[in-house]
Amino acid sequence: MTRLDQVLRLLGAFILMVTCSAVAQVHPSKVWKADLGNGRYRNPIIHADYSDPDVIRVGKHYYMTASSFNSAPGLPLLQSDDMIHWKLVGHALPNLVPTDMFASPQHGKGVWAPSLRFHDEKFWIFYPDPDVGIYVITAKDFAGPWSTPHLLIAGKGLIDPTPLWDEDGKAWLLHAWAKSRAGFNNQLTLRQMAPDASTLLDEQGILLVDGNKLAGYKTLEGPKFYKYQGWYYIFAPAGGVETGWQTVFRSRQILGPYEDKIVLAQGSSRTNGPHQGAWVRAEDGSDWFYHFQDRKAYGRIVHLQPMRWENAWPVMGVPNQQTGIGEPVAEWSKPIQRSSSAAQIKDSDDFTGQELGLQWQWNANWQSTWYSLSAHPKHLRLYSQAWPESANLGDLPSILLQKIPAPTFTLNTSVRLSEDSANSRAGLVVYGQQYVWAGLKKLDGHTNVVLATCTDILKQCQETITHSIPLQQSKLYLRLEMKEFALAQFSYSLDGRRYQPLGKAFTATAGRWVGAKLGLFSIADGVRETKTNNDYADFSAFRFSVN
Repeated sequence: MTRLDQVLRLLGAFILMVTCSAVAQVHPSKVWKADLGNGRYRNPIIHADYSDPDVIRVGKHYYMTASSFNSAPGLPLLQSDDMIHWKLVGHALPNLVPTDMFASPQHGKGVWAPSLRFHDEKFWIFYPDPDVGIYVITAKDFAGPWSTPHLLIAGKGLIDPTPLWDEDGKAWLLHAWAKSRAGFNNQLTLRQMAPDASTLLDEQGILLVDGNKLAGYKTLEGPKFYKYQGWYYIFAPAGGVETGWQTVFRSRQILGPYEDKIVLAQGSSRTNGPHQGAWVRAEDGSDWFYHFQDRKAYGRIVHLQPMRWENAWPVMGVPNQQTGIGEPVAEWSKPIQRSSSAAQIKDSDDFTGQELGLQWQWNANWQSTWYSLSAHPKHLRLYSQAWPESANLGDLPSILLQKIPAPTFTLNTSVRLSEDSANSRAGLVVYGQQYVWAGLKKLDGHTNVVLATCTDILKQCQETITHSIPLQQSKLYLRLEMKEFALAQFSYSLDGRRYQPLGKAFTATAGRWVGAKLGLFSIADGVRETKTNNDYADFSAFRFSVN
């Protein structure tokens, strides 16, 4: 190779690197950054509802999955090169199973806390459906495709599975219990399984840890099973999601007995109830612990704690001066100093791609006929789904939703109803157990700007229109401003420049085991037959910005 060839190759590589970097920077989040830019990071590293995170390292890459409950696609797949910047690369479940069960929204049901592992040269996810049992899926490539879910254990109340493949070739599965289904909780049960996770090898499980025998313990759940330097470790939270703590159990024998130690609690920090997560060893041998914090409407957001070992016990965060128990850090030195700033979870979507952004999920199992990205270029077209006028949005599978990405932000979009829309409504919704939406409602050929609310979808609330303003055009610009403590305010504009408030500010509310979400919808009211493609709503770019 000549010197000129070498120069040209280096120049080409540099141009490619710059180009890729520029492309990657088009859509990263503008409203939350965990990297402080000075070699340190702040918590949470992800200010979005990635509940019950489990994280592993394979080589130089880090992988995460989380609960997804009734949303589809389910089981988000996140990847990182530096443990701080995460990119959403797909979902392991295109739709939930059993398919018919999740054709309509099943609030708080579906995919509960999963466990992610890499074993036998492939990725594994064990996940529970508390009404069905424990499933297992595998993939050679983390981004997929993943195998069809295999029901490993059938039964109600089986939750939070965590596998362990031991050095002797035996395989085990530890899990917790949901009192709402099983009638009891606060216990961890061990089962022996085939190494390929095709079946169980015992008739009944062994009660490995009984939280009822530990003073002050309630709701022991979310275990993660590890073996390290001859010890068996169970990392598990107890005490409840909002007020609990992290305990570690250890034993020299897999069947116990296990001794226990509280290793992480709120202490004097502002991080309430540091809840279940994952121990990860970085490339340099340093240890870290991911966990979530419940922030009500913002959901269960993801934190990262430094961790070290002392006398064969993990020490997390920084010791509390009074108790000696670890407490969460607000910021810390980054685990890996190389920059991966392009790897940000996207929130904005300009609808110019061939597929929806991976941040979007539907309210239940979805159909490709519900939307189009090509019918109106640079717009999302939602075809109006037939829906009884008496129903509320909590019953609607075709709401397109995404997680709240930060504590404060401004969100802008626009909506336009088609000329053939009749008795239709469409808009932007802040969706939780209580929801509020702003948008357009057409009735008998007349279009109104409306603000509507429903107080409790779990109790079949009736939607109420609180504001209705006649409109002489079919397009409306919408803005949502979110302030601290999830205080939200809708505004609207006729020209995209001058906005005026629509109704009063309101506090967003969490859903069933999930945070509030932001979404778009289009409905043909009072119609039970399938609508034609002439009845739809077009939405322009869904853009987040700093307040």
